[in-house]
Amino acid sequence: MQNENEKLNLADKINDFVQRNRKIIFIITGAVFIFLAGLIVFISLQDVFNKRAISEIEELSRRFDDLRYMSLDDHYSSDMQTLLSDLNDFAKKRKGYAGSKAWSIIGFIHSDKKEWQYAESAWLNAAKTGDKTYLGPLSLFNAAAAAEEQGKYNEAIDLLKKSVEHKFEFPAAPRAQFSIGRLYEKLNNYSAAIEAYRVILINWQDMPVWQHLARSRITELEIR
Repeated sequence: MQNENEKLNLADKINDFVQRNRKIIFIITGAVFIFLAGLIVFISLQDVFNKRAISEIEELSRRFDDLRYMSLDDHYSSDMQTLLSDLNDFAKKRKGYAGSKAWSIIGFIHSDKKEWQYAESAWLNAAKTGDKTYLGPLSLFNAAAAAEEQGKYNEAIDLLKKSVEHKFEFPAAPRAQFSIGRLYEKLNNYSAAIEAYRVILINWQDMPVWQHLARSRITELEIR
């Protein structure tokens, strides 16, 4: 009997609390509902925009593939310039995968023309924009190649290190690590080169080609 009275008293207290605070409860409930509804709409719109952006960048990529091997022909030079302009407009407005891919294509266009400074800048933008995608480390690797073409070996090494250490898995990481050693050799920093090659022996033991190349360079440097 006492338990039943306690349950009734508790129910009365809850009912009394609801009655006294019904306006506040109604406002809070409404606010939560509006927030959830807004969140659902936001996610839905974001998905639509992302799909649209991917569709647009794939079309720009197709145009690039069509023109890439004709770019040396004067007849197509104006088309490539138009594409470059469209890519720049697109890249400046997009983030994530779509924006990063646009910057990457811009990098390839300048690379094909051996405009290494512009290529490096484009790939750095691609790395920043696509930091959370596979394009992040790949763009850093390409930016390093462009820096090397300009003779900026230390900068190239820094970019290669970032590509190897990137949070997103990079399949070409052992190649990037080998390039670090190769660039240290160009700088006559042979001890650093040996250490770079040894990283390959430690971290990529299942990569026999890179293991062999790294061992051969270490042997060559140690007998200098």
